[in-house]
Amino acid sequence: MTPSDVLIEAFSRVPATVARAVEGLSEDQLASRPAAGANTLAWLAWHIARGQDAQIADLAGTEQVWTADGWFDRFGLPFAPEALGYGMSRDEVGRVRASAALLTGYLDAVHARTVAYLGTLGPDDLDPVVDDAWDPPVTVGARLVSILDDCTQHAGQAGYVRGLLFFNR
Repeated sequence: MTPSDVLIEAFSRVPATVARAVEGLSEDQLASRPAAGANTLAWLAWHIARGQDAQIADLAGTEQVWTADGWFDRFGLPFAPEALGYGMSRDEVGRVRASAALLTGYLDAVHARTVAYLGTLGPDDLDPVVDDAWDPPVTVGARLVSILDDCTQHAGQAGYVRGLLFFNR
């Protein structure tokens, strides 16, 4: 396997994990919280896709799927197009309302763009520095691992939230 193949395999696990977490739930269920102030399933699924979309687009030098493919308009959320979920208040988290189909549709579109980008990378493409504000400086490869880590952590949280809300009563 090439490094690109390994990254594609790893990123390809995220959409299925998220789909299992949101499957069969209503918008109201997706917007419910396991505890006051906790993140909702809708926010977690949306944030996974938004973070991946923005960061992959930045690396690839392309427009985000969110705006390029009309997802911003389809979601109709009360945020600016550049909102990703980072630093959102409890109230803002609660404003992320969407169907499971919309959430997984957007993540699937982001995933397709991610796989297309990763498929263009050779081993030497992972070494360029994309952020020298850190020590050591962040390379393309390190950024991709960081994106994947964030996605898998949030996907795991989504599965846990689903369990807390609907299977532990």
